[in-house]
Amino acid sequence: MNDPKQIVLAEPRGFCAGVDRAIEIVERALAKFGAPIYVRHEIVHNTYVVNDLKSKGAIFIEDLAEVPPGSTLVFSAHGVSKAVQEEARQRGFEVFDATCPLVTKVHVEVAKLAREGYEFIMIGHKGHPEVEGTMGQLESGIHLVEDVADVAQVQPSQTEKLAVVTQTTLSVDDAAEITAAVRARFPSIREPKQQDICYATQNRQDAVKLLSRQVDVVIVVGSPTSSNSNRLAELARKLGVPAYMVDNAGELKPEWLEGKSRVGLTAGASAPELLVDQVIDRVKSLGAVAVQKMDGVQETMKFPLPKGLKL
Repeated sequence: MNDPKQIVLAEPRGFCAGVDRAIEIVERALAKFGAPIYVRHEIVHNTYVVNDLKSKGAIFIEDLAEVPPGSTLVFSAHGVSKAVQEEARQRGFEVFDATCPLVTKVHVEVAKLAREGYEFIMIGHKGHPEVEGTMGQLESGIHLVEDVADVAQVQPSQTEKLAVVTQTTLSVDDAAEITAAVRARFPSIREPKQQDICYATQNRQDAVKLLSRQVDVVIVVGSPTSSNSNRLAELARKLGVPAYMVDNAGELKPEWLEGKSRVGLTAGASAPELLVDQVIDRVKSLGAVAVQKMDGVQETMKFPLPKGLKL
């Protein structure tokens, strides 16, 4: 049996600025106001992070009716609809919004263009909380497309004023293909000045493209609900490399590594480095002797915290 010899670490990987900020908002709220702090939806899509915050006194809910009056409430990094914002206001909660600023940027653009009479085509995954939040910025006039086939089915009420927006955590290549189909059907569509897919999603996908050329198998650390983590595994497979997603080191199966001498390792934007370290230890226990770090983009982005959380 040919055991793994080398681990190659993708760069960048793991936490992005929006995730760092969202987790810090919950931790600071707990430190400042004490437990419990209520969080609408998982703050980020990672099992370890959510369980860690639960142990510190965060309570994750989907329905605001579950939150007692006078509580402190945090909106998750994925953003929420106008209806949820309004309900939170009516119920009188102290609200801290952990929506990633790059998602907020999409919300602001939608609101601005809607005032100018635009309808929207949104490229994204149905049911994902970010998509629900963005589509929920307006009462109507946003049409969701998940793939190229959906583009042919869209029936906007007019085509003079149409704009396209995108979920921030999509596959860059898939989104480009769907955008091209949208453009072909609606040649006058307005596109964002800068694409909506965020820098961290783009950087992690670019790193997997480089990584896949150098390894025999790719392991992605990320939870099943994490859109950007799923895209990393999909991308490696598209490039012809077997790829597996694990929530933690315990899920890694030794047979995945049989006959694979170089193991590529990356992590989605909501997965902590601690989990990556545990996977490294597990692969070492199966025979790997060396860890090599790829060269890659150094991310320096930092987002400010909301007012009222300075300790």
